[in-house]
Amino acid sequence: MAADLVPEVRAALRAAADPERGRGMQAYLKTAEPCLGVRLPEVRRIVRAAAATHPADVERAAGQLWREASAREERHAAIALTGLPVARGDLRMLPLYEEMVTTGAWWDLVDGVQPRVRDLLLAHPAQLRPVLQGWARSPDRWLRRSAVIAQLGAKERTDTALLAEVIEVNAEDPEFFVRKAIGWALREHTKTDPDWVRRFLAEHELSPLSRREAAKHLGSSAG
Repeated sequence: MAADLVPEVRAALRAAADPERGRGMQAYLKTAEPCLGVRLPEVRRIVRAAAATHPADVERAAGQLWREASAREERHAAIALTGLPVARGDLRMLPLYEEMVTTGAWWDLVDGVQPRVRDLLLAHPAQLRPVLQGWARSPDRWLRRSAVIAQLGAKERTDTALLAEVIEVNAEDPEFFVRKAIGWALREHTKTDPDWVRRFLAEHELSPLSRREAAKHLGSSAG
């Protein structure tokens, strides 16, 4: 039950806390939310261990950890919970992911949710494609960023038509985090299909930041 799992995770995070490291993490993330100083791999280990001994409704437990978080690591633990096999690719998790993106509203949390969105897209393309098309046009910059980076790691299963669309509608976006995301998404796809990325760069006007990030591994022929 979530009633058992959530306090177990909280207690383990605090037992692993390193206040000095936490102050450095808080400064690095530029967040007002306190950091315990627990590194992300350890957060994930704690979550796996707690979930193994306290099976729970992942959606409820992750939602509780997220909404009641008093430290950054509790939010990362919530994201880690949603990565457990029982929840991966479960379409019922989508509202929670959107909540995490819009209320997390910073790169470390938003990017932490990205693999979950990708897994949903790969498992349910017909349902997720219109969702991402909507996110790409959202007034919320973090949903726009999420739409752009959603397919990181999809490799040969990347929907290039969708990738092109979510980038095209954001090509003139002045937001740093969106421009950076465009470059990241294109650079990642270079590992799978560099010729597609070269053609895309040749055919589209992008911000200097997006283009520079996208072309990092393409060489001088990227333009």
